[in-house]
Amino acid sequence: MVDYRWSELGQLAVMKNEDQELCLCFHVTRRKVMQFIRVNRPKYASQISECYGAGTGCGWCRPFLRKLLEEANPEEAEIPDSETYASQRAAYREEKKTRSED
Repeated sequence: MVDYRWSELGQLAVMKNEDQELCLCFHVTRRKVMQFIRVNRPKYASQISECYGAGTGCGWCRPFLRKLLEEANPEEAEIPDSETYASQRAAYREEKKTRSED
């Protein structure tokens, strides 16, 4: 299975803008997730789903949501930039679709 979090060059292009969407299915931004974590202090990554449904769609963002939760300083967590993130999610969904058709 491909590690979609890394670019083809093996370098991580980091999401800088907190208003970029982290959960593309439900249009939940990184800023909303970080605020949810600060205010609600969830103990488990699955509890982040209470933040506008983040992580309950295709599943692509779950490792990134978990990373934000586990990071001591979520603002510094490395998440791919929006272009890389969206293209890798598309590949993830296509692979998932192909596997389900088998």
